[in-house]
Amino acid sequence: MEDVIARLKRVSGQIQGLIRMMEKKEHCEKVIVQFQAAKAALDKTYSMVLNNSLMECLSERDSENMERILKLISKK
Repeated sequence: MEDVIARLKRVSGQIQGLIRMMEKKEHCEKVIVQFQAAKAALDKTYSMVLNNSLMECLSERDSENMERILKLISKK
């Protein structure tokens, strides 16, 4: 869980950087590259959380939580 928190803090820093870039009206290419990096980092973190949650539910054979997770995934 600590690795997920560290990744989220890193993404938060990237988002704060994006806000500063937008406020300074940085060149659009720089902004887009930073957006892509933040999105990729968040997607990777999401995958880690999802994988850990699914593995936990599978190991416990917790069908109720598994159904909740699957419902959350399908809302994308």
